[in-house]
Amino acid sequence: MVAELTAPRLDVDGLLADPSIRIVVCCGAGGVGKTTTAAALGLRAAEVHGRRTVVLTIDPAKRLAQSMGLTELDNTPRQVKGIVAERAGGELHAMMLDMKRTFDEVVEQHTTPKRAQEIFANPFYQAMSSTFSGTQEYMAMEKLGQLRAGDEWDLIVVDTPPSRSALDFLDAPARLSRFLDGRMLRMLLAPARTGGRSVFSLVTASFGLFSKTVQKILGAQLLTDLSGFVAALDSMFGGFRQRADQTYRILQDPQTAFLLVAAPERDAIREAAYFAERLVAERMPLAGLVLNRMHHTDLAGLSAADSEAAADRLDELGDHPMTADVLRIHAALLRQAEREAAVATGFTGAFPAVPTTSVTAQPADVHDVDGLRTIGALLA
Repeated sequence: MVAELTAPRLDVDGLLADPSIRIVVCCGAGGVGKTTTAAALGLRAAEVHGRRTVVLTIDPAKRLAQSMGLTELDNTPRQVKGIVAERAGGELHAMMLDMKRTFDEVVEQHTTPKRAQEIFANPFYQAMSSTFSGTQEYMAMEKLGQLRAGDEWDLIVVDTPPSRSALDFLDAPARLSRFLDGRMLRMLLAPARTGGRSVFSLVTASFGLFSKTVQKILGAQLLTDLSGFVAALDSMFGGFRQRADQTYRILQDPQTAFLLVAAPERDAIREAAYFAERLVAERMPLAGLVLNRMHHTDLAGLSAADSEAAADRLDELGDHPMTADVLRIHAALLRQAEREAAVATGFTGAFPAVPTTSVTAQPADVHDVDGLRTIGALLA
């Protein structure tokens, strides 16, 4: 009894071989093997299908680098050695998002060197580019847009943070645009647009009262830094929104495939269903579900009840104790597989048309390229 048998089979090799698919986005809760899945997909695309592939991880954990035999990952794609491509052109590269470096690149690309230095020196920019809520997800969208616009890669595989954060990945462009377009920031921008006079003596009395209130809360220096930051970035606001809109449209395009990754656990399946609902609502292409760490048996015809009864009978006879132990292990495995299948129906029942594949639970964690090859073969 296997959960994916109740849903269409996900053709992973067909997906990876399709030249019209340029982006695969892996989403899921934490701890379900999402990073390993993304790396295995990238490796198989490179080795089996001859595609020049880059895997972008937004997860700050270093599992991706370790599994690919790299000492570290940074904001520049690094080629993974030891790839045995069956077809010409197959290469695998990996990178980890550095949100501050990406923000710096955006500033450098869309303003003058002098203005860029002013922005970099601004304390508010320094804080925002490193820690501001939503910046990581927005910069992930920027980096994805950069990778796709360069047309250097046949396939980009994106390993997102756990799924609520992955939803932030989708929401970040609109959220940051709302922040940059916010009434407070537009009021702060007014001084720069009227000759640079003091933020506290510029416009109406109501703004003066507003600025004094904000000054009490934030402090004069922070408010000055914020005003300077907004003024410096003013010419870039439209660029932020335009690029975000372009990347969002790319995510909605048939060239992108979203893969949900889950383990047969209630919370993980619930997260996958939550994310699927969002993808459907946003008209984004949901390609399928990967169920990791599933348990199977090749002797499904021997039921758990029959196995336990036979083991009890052997115990009564006092004969073949090892056989009795094996029968009980088989019964336990069957019951676990049945529980996992029942949990998986929480998703497959709600989304019966979504193709599904499963990966058998492995005896040890994946920590090298050979392990990724194994996972890739199981996925396919």
